[in-house]
Amino acid sequence: MLRGLSTAASGMYAQQRKTDLITNNLANMNTPGYKESQSAIRAFPEMLLQKVGGIEKPNLPKEVGTINTGVYMQETLPRYVQGDLHQTNENTDLALTNGPNGTVFFTVEDQNQVKYTRNGRLVIDEEGILSTTEGFPVLDRQGNQITLDNDQFTVTSNGVITMNGNQVAQLGIALTDDPQELIQEGNGLLRTEEGAGELPFADQEPFSVSQGFYERSNVDPSRAMTEMLSAYRSFEANQKIVQAYDRSLDKAVNEVGKVNG
Repeated sequence: MLRGLSTAASGMYAQQRKTDLITNNLANMNTPGYKESQSAIRAFPEMLLQKVGGIEKPNLPKEVGTINTGVYMQETLPRYVQGDLHQTNENTDLALTNGPNGTVFFTVEDQNQVKYTRNGRLVIDEEGILSTTEGFPVLDRQGNQITLDNDQFTVTSNGVITMNGNQVAQLGIALTDDPQELIQEGNGLLRTEEGAGELPFADQEPFSVSQGFYERSNVDPSRAMTEMLSAYRSFEANQKIVQAYDRSLDKAVNEVGKVNG
C-alpha cells in the first residue's frame, strides 16, 4: 500500500515541476530571443516482485510480476526553434536568422567571460559601447567591445557595421550545430561547459542579421496553456490516489482489528 502511495506522490511532484517550467515559459513569452524549455518525464525502472517461500517449493522464490515505482522529470531542454521577427525600425535592434546547419548567437562579455545570447534588443550606453539592455557589451570577431559615436550606423546581413560608408566592426556571430551543449544562465545568456572553449564564429554558414528587427520568443501560448491544463489534470488524478490511500490507511489503523468490548 505504501508503495502505491509513494508512486502517486512522485507523479504529483513531476507534474508540479512541469507546471513550474510551463509557467516560466509563459512569463517569458514577451522576452526577446527567449527559447522555451521542454521537459522529459521518465518512469523509474520497473521492479520484479517475487514471492518467497511456499508449500510446494519453500526455498525457491516465485515470480509475481513487475511494478512501476513512479516517475520523475529527467531533464529540461530548451527548444532552439527560430522565433518570429518583430519590426521596430530602430537601428540598435538586430535579429539573427539561423542557417540550415546550425544555430547562431550574438557574442557578449560578462565579467570578462564570453557568453552568448539571442536577444538582439541592443543599446548604446553612456560610454558609446554597443550593449544588451542588461548591460553586457557586444563583442566583435576579435573579441573586442564595439564602440559607436551614435546610433546612425548600418549593419549588413553578415554582421558588418558601417558608419558614414566606413567599416567600424563586424559582429562576432558564434555558431554551433548542437545548441543543447550550451548551459543556460540568467538574463538570456548561455555559456559553454567549463573547459570546452569558446564557440567558433560563423564563416561559411549562411545566416542573416536583420537591422531594425528583433527576434521574439518562440513560446506558443496556446500550446503552453494546453500543456498546463494537462499537467493540472495529471496532478489532480495523482492527488485523488493519494487521498484514497490516506483513507485506506486511516481505516486500517483505526477500524481494522478493533475489539469491541
